[in-house]
Amino acid sequence: MPRPKPSLKARALRYLAAREHSRQELARKLQRHAEEGDDVEAVLDWLLAMNFMSEARFAESLVHRRASRFGSSRIVYELQQHGLDEATVASQKSTLLADEDERAWQVWQRKFGTPALDAAQAAKQMRFLQQRGFSHSAIQTTMRRAKKAETEPD
Repeated sequence: MPRPKPSLKARALRYLAAREHSRQELARKLQRHAEEGDDVEAVLDWLLAMNFMSEARFAESLVHRRASRFGSSRIVYELQQHGLDEATVASQKSTLLADEDERAWQVWQRKFGTPALDAAQAAKQMRFLQQRGFSHSAIQTTMRRAKKAETEPD
């Protein structure tokens, strides 16, 4: 005898047990499994009311997962794509900007580790950081720090 299909609530709880989801993302996932008469919005409202789903927790989770690899602008863009309200995005942006220089330095060290020998290599390193979403000032700070670390003995 085949196992019955899980309800939308059961699916939603299973998704949320794996990781935090935004309302928009979870609605899209549940919509695929919704049948006639199922109310996805009611399930999402229930999850919010029971505090099983939280936009703030989702934003913190996404920032935590991405911060070690990406810059502020890329992470903020991703938060906006998930349909989060502006206040949540703004609070996460201020948190990200506070340590962006250090995060850019860590990403640069993992990828390159040694300062550029010529302008072409420097441009390549800066493009890499720019594609990761780091600000111009964070990139410049990282490049100056790399050059300074090269000239100072350990």
